[in-house]
Amino acid sequence: MTNPQTEFDSPWKDILQQYFEDFMLFFFPQAHGEIDWNRGFEFLDKELKQVVRDAELGRRLVDKLVKIYLTSGEEAWVLLHIEVQSQEESNFAARMFTYNYRIYDCYKRTVASLAILGDERANWLPNQFGYQLFGCRVDFQFPVVKLVDYNQRWSELEASRNPFATVVMAHLKAIETRDNRSERKQWKLALVRRLYEQGFEREDVLNLFQFIDWMMSLPLELEREFWQEFSNFEESRRMRYITSVERIGIQKGIEQTQNQMRQEIEQVRQESQNQMRQVLLESQNQMRQVLLENLELSLELKFGTLGLNLLPEISQIEDVEQLRAILAGLKTAQTVEELRQIYQPTAN
Repeated sequence: MTNPQTEFDSPWKDILQQYFEDFMLFFFPQAHGEIDWNRGFEFLDKELKQVVRDAELGRRLVDKLVKIYLTSGEEAWVLLHIEVQSQEESNFAARMFTYNYRIYDCYKRTVASLAILGDERANWLPNQFGYQLFGCRVDFQFPVVKLVDYNQRWSELEASRNPFATVVMAHLKAIETRDNRSERKQWKLALVRRLYEQGFEREDVLNLFQFIDWMMSLPLELEREFWQEFSNFEESRRMRYITSVERIGIQKGIEQTQNQMRQEIEQVRQESQNQMRQVLLESQNQMRQVLLENLELSLELKFGTLGLNLLPEISQIEDVEQLRAILAGLKTAQTVEELRQIYQPTAN
């Protein structure tokens, strides 16, 4: 079963890449005004992937690192993090700080960290991380936008022609109607109609339709009803933007992306398991080495040269617990042969 967060993550990831300038204008207008858009921007997926791997933070599907230029002429980087449908995290702000610092540490670039939170908790607003000790102080603050706040600004969303007004409306209604799919169908149809009524270009209609279609999925019967009503609407306006072929293409694109996401999630899971096994193996090897050093000293102290003669045999033992047992047995063993009985069956 697909995780609800990953269902929401992928459409956000796509729409953010398609409309980055609109994203900044809608959510962070002051920052938008300080960026020289004439010089363009560049998504730094490879650089972000390296930082995430090095920091061992796991993969975040809607993290985007973007190179921009300020109106002052300086190059700067923007780290965007969208937590679409998260569980409350006590370490969220710390993770944002770690990302920011790791990017600066690796690439020595000025980094602005910006966060969008799509959960339903109005009072959860993690926007600061810090600590101080002995006069040393760390104070990391970053802007956070809560999508749930737009429920109180719905009229602004309806009036806006920014693509992200539609994005936010679809996101909020997808959450609101998760237990009432009939109501979801009505909202889905209303949001799609709005694209035509606001005069979006055909390409924008297709892009935003795909976002709405993915976010506001319907059971098969309601999906058929939706498409029939939508087709009637297009015919009434004599503006057929979405043909049956494109509809199939949209669905195939969604399915392909879902399959790719499942493969990537499985790859991350396997990599995490391999890393964990490696950590455990290294930990066991370190513990084994410590035990062998303790045994060498204890054997010499208790039995002298005779005790040290046992060391080549004991060094062949891989089991950490058995080495612990030998070390414990040294306390009561009166002879070398008595000590050998503890591990002899395994040693042979």
